[in-house]
Amino acid sequence: MTEQFGESHEGIAGAVLAGGDEPKPVYLDFGSGTDSGAETGEWWAYDGRSGRPRAAAFRAACACGWRGEPYPIDWQELTDGRRPDPDTGDAYRDWSEHIRGVERRTVPLPDELTYLMHALEDQLAALADQAPVAALRAATALQRLTADIAQEAAYAIQEDEVPWDRIGTALGLTPDRAESLLTHYLLRQ
Repeated sequence: MTEQFGESHEGIAGAVLAGGDEPKPVYLDFGSGTDSGAETGEWWAYDGRSGRPRAAAFRAACACGWRGEPYPIDWQELTDGRRPDPDTGDAYRDWSEHIRGVERRTVPLPDELTYLMHALEDQLAALADQAPVAALRAATALQRLTADIAQEAAYAIQEDEVPWDRIGTALGLTPDRAESLLTHYLLRQ
């Protein structure tokens, strides 16, 4: 699950153990060479096989640390074939509500700017279909422009000595991600 805030608010249907604890992420080896595995905390990886604990429930889990309500897993229903997977829609809805809360706490953009950004996105998408090289040229120019403006904004924020948690909330990011973003623009040459 991802939304407009990227890795700061990536969400999963995470595992919950019988006692209510969240298990440590497990490493899944897909066996096709180096770096052929992945680490996950998703409910399905905790099925009791290969020495992993069995999840008693799943819940929405966001990269920012937020957690939703747990929903029980009926393993009997899953193993006898009555259901291939539990319906994780409730966890997705919980996470979506969390994202709406994050959005409500961000600094609002002027309506005119929001309109212009949507219009620009539509025009660039159409241009990418009709003239991809021209779309790439426009996107490159836009990237330079936004990077220059972001650098100016980062210097102004640094001068104002705004705390990282306030910057993160205003941007819809974790404080660490906000600091990383500002540092990226401050150090940009």
